[in-house]
Amino acid sequence: IKMLQRCILLALVLCVSASADFDWTKNERSSFYYGTFPTGFSWGAGTSAYQTEGAWNIDGKGISIWDVFAHKKGKIFSNDTGDSSCEGYYKFKDDITLMKDMKLNHYRFSISWPRILPSGLKSEHINEKGIKYYDELINMLLENKITPVVTLYHWDLPQVLQEKYGGWQNVSMVNYFNDFANLCFERFGNRVKYWITFNNPWSIAVEGFETGEHAPGLKLKGTGAYKAAHHIIKAHAKVWHTYDVQWRSKQKGLVGISLTADWGEPVDITNQRDIEAAERYIQFYLGWFATPIFNGDYPQVMKDYIGRKSGQQGLGASRLPVFSSQEKSYIKGTCDFLGLGHFTTRYVTQKNYPSGLGDSYFTDRDLAELVDPQWPDPGSEWLYSVPWGFRRLLNFVKTQYGNPMIYVTENGVSEKMLCTDLCDNWRMQYFKDYINEMLKAIKDGVNVKGYTAWSLLDNFEWDEGFSERFGLYYVDFRNKNKPRYPKASVQFYKRIISSNGFPNQREVESWKRKSVETCSSSNQLLAAGHAIHVLDPLIGHMEMVTEIVVPTVCTLCILLSAVFLMFLLRGRL
Repeated sequence: IKMLQRCILLALVLCVSASADFDWTKNERSSFYYGTFPTGFSWGAGTSAYQTEGAWNIDGKGISIWDVFAHKKGKIFSNDTGDSSCEGYYKFKDDITLMKDMKLNHYRFSISWPRILPSGLKSEHINEKGIKYYDELINMLLENKITPVVTLYHWDLPQVLQEKYGGWQNVSMVNYFNDFANLCFERFGNRVKYWITFNNPWSIAVEGFETGEHAPGLKLKGTGAYKAAHHIIKAHAKVWHTYDVQWRSKQKGLVGISLTADWGEPVDITNQRDIEAAERYIQFYLGWFATPIFNGDYPQVMKDYIGRKSGQQGLGASRLPVFSSQEKSYIKGTCDFLGLGHFTTRYVTQKNYPSGLGDSYFTDRDLAELVDPQWPDPGSEWLYSVPWGFRRLLNFVKTQYGNPMIYVTENGVSEKMLCTDLCDNWRMQYFKDYINEMLKAIKDGVNVKGYTAWSLLDNFEWDEGFSERFGLYYVDFRNKNKPRYPKASVQFYKRIISSNGFPNQREVESWKRKSVETCSSSNQLLAAGHAIHVLDPLIGHMEMVTEIVVPTVCTLCILLSAVFLMFLLRGRL
């Protein structure tokens, strides 16, 4: 049955698609391209405050919505929390040494709003110890010739603002966030030249206010996500204007936003409904935020679909909020660069959801997502390696939004929790293939200026806790000192950076072999320090038995039974 399902899915997904606005067929899934990136291309790695800093209640830091959410039983895998995480608050100097060794050009991190404004309000109290921490981090990065790229909001809203005002459901957040951003510009702007207002507002809205998987854990289906997104877009625009008017001439920095999006590919190129569904998938994902910021209003397809469904549900107005004409003008063009996060791809097909099913962001889209079972799946249930989707997404951004300056702000791959093999071949392959597709996109004329590998360290992966590891460096969370061990991908990524791309086939093919060789000693160190890891190969073997041996034995038994039955029948005849 499983093989039959695979055959059916593969038959469905053999086609590539076309669209009136985006030339889907132009960029074929071509072979590996050897070449280098433009001079000055910036290579980096990223983390965020709650995922790495720890020190959740130290030195005057206020409580964030993630501190509260993670402390509720059953919200996070294994009830993990970010209370100590990677202890980055104490170990940032060691981590900068790792970055310097990798020859990173930039480091992307976030400032914890409650660490510098414990109550969330600038007018009440500024925590100077929090300011001092970020001062020292920024200064040491610059001393080591690493450019700081600062995210102002990577999901850790001060809990007080959630309790008093309802967080991003309340338009008052626009002014409170602007005050926080203005304080960051005032204290750090003489040294920070790249500012990102929000990281992945799609997740903030959908997972925070629709599904409840993320903090603050609300399930305001069909309305909460749209309202939160509306206020976030306004907040972004206000911060951009504040910087433009008050700080740009003095500090000469840039303000952008980081939007994360999967690529959506139509299942069937001959089916116009599938083509439109794939377009709709991207507009409800990336376009939800990018179109207002670049063009002043929500994508027309969102307005049409949500408006129609709201009417069918007997509502007097659309569940999608409306920007006034003044707001449209104010929001349009508030982006010096687009930060783009990308991890994977989906095939998309039309699927009608009756209005009787109730309000939901997901049913509003009228589509279904599919994956090809042949796509490499390293462990995270949502993340499949589909490199060609990255090039298509980058070209889509170029076509849709007037070829803006792009910095790839997140791209990487995780592995299963039990995997402690530092020779991470699948991650090296992922980086090689995805970075190569980015290089092809640059050859297509896409204006990509930098790339940020996600992530520098294994860290707290939100509702998945520590069960998913994206890091270039393995962090031993069982050890209170949280030691870091380089995976093979560290050396592999370092070679890409040093070569500024992929100079020639012979050299690139040697990189993986050399990287694996250098990780062997780290593997020995890790194993020697922790006898508990000895169990992991056994567990890995058990997984292999379950996933490979058992199905194989079952298949052989069926075949032998069929042969035996055939002989019996022949004997009777």
